[in-house]
Amino acid sequence: MSFKTILSVIGNRDQETDIAKAIELALQMDAHLTVLVMDIAITPTLSDYPVGTVWLDQRVEDMKALQSTADKAKNSLDIANIPYDIEHFYTERPFAADVIYRHALYADLVLLGEKTRENSALLSAVVDGAVFGAQRPLLLTSAKDKPAAKVRKVLLAWNSRPEAGRAAREAMDLLRHAEAVHLVVVDPDATYLANGGEPGADMAAYLARHGVNVVVDQLPSGGRRVQDVLNSHALEVGADLIVMGAYGHSRLRERVFGGVTQSMLEECEVPVLIAR
Repeated sequence: MSFKTILSVIGNRDQETDIAKAIELALQMDAHLTVLVMDIAITPTLSDYPVGTVWLDQRVEDMKALQSTADKAKNSLDIANIPYDIEHFYTERPFAADVIYRHALYADLVLLGEKTRENSALLSAVVDGAVFGAQRPLLLTSAKDKPAAKVRKVLLAWNSRPEAGRAAREAMDLLRHAEAVHLVVVDPDATYLANGGEPGADMAAYLARHGVNVVVDQLPSGGRRVQDVLNSHALEVGADLIVMGAYGHSRLRERVFGGVTQSMLEECEVPVLIAR
């Protein structure tokens, strides 16, 4: 599908890079940009009861910083002269995911930059509200990335699961316009109920019918983590983007024990588009 409405979620401090990348992506895709400037309110600890002035003062400072970030973002958007709308929210943690969900419902793609991902509470709210709630694809930018609209090579992580299939369909326009798509199967299982007799071949045929120039890479992990294999191979083939399904296991299991999705959310070598 084409991305005509992009939702960019940004935090309340040092967001110049994230908003600049959001504007660049919107320009490249000729898309409307919705900017959601958010911060999650700090909660008082037991020692803060009755609520003290320090806690109240911190909330006031956070709200001032949020307004300042929103004003700077609006100025950048005006200069860019693109179609946009912008809102800012200072909200309690239990309501943050719902705020994002309500906005993500009307977006084709949700964008999350590096600075915003440093806020673990906000990152969690975006995953819950956008990926699981609104079921929208989430694009994670990295330090060394190119605009998603200009990707030449894509690494598609494939494990024959519904989440990976949805990610591929969401990114189909990008895959079709890429010079090459590397469909990567890590530790392929050739049984019928896993990856099939020729792991990756069925998905490659499906993509080829859509005009995708695809090659299948079957890779052994060699004891390495899957996320390390994907990041390493992406650098080897010069991929501009990784496309993958989100959370093959439960969110709780991944957050407690770690997993491919959780690791990519926290640190990625190249931009990553995930969907569920």
